[in-house]
Amino acid sequence: MAVEGASIHASAVLVGSHAVLIRGPSGSGKSRLAWEFIQAAESNLVAFARLVADDRAHIEPCGGRLLVRPAPALAGLIEIYGVGIRQLDYEAAAVVGLVADLAAPDASRLPPQAAREVLIEGVRLPRLAVAPGMPVLPSLLALLTSAEARR
Repeated sequence: MAVEGASIHASAVLVGSHAVLIRGPSGSGKSRLAWEFIQAAESNLVAFARLVADDRAHIEPCGGRLLVRPAPALAGLIEIYGVGIRQLDYEAAAVVGLVADLAAPDASRLPPQAAREVLIEGVRLPRLAVAPGMPVLPSLLALLTSAEARR
């Protein structure tokens, strides 16, 4: 099966109706954050979370939205540090609703509006820039909860 779109080094998790695209350098915690989202759903901190991609993701613009898919050879696989590769249920495609940039050099406590958005493949998306070593899940849960409250 051929997969359309650019291949990037990222993970993605469908959280509710939209995916969180998780970017960052090697070792920054992309897989760990994906796993934490899945565990958050099992603990009812979020209503639903399912893996889309880990390590390699394919992205493509479609109708003003950004789609994300797993790399075919890695579909359903996630690496859990110290445990190894595990097989999980996964989504074959999802619409990206938020980008989390881990170990972001421009992360700040009160980011300017320009840093809270990113343009990927011509699609403007909300973005959370996270400083190295900072816990990510609480900030993302707050952001997702406040975004849902505005809808």
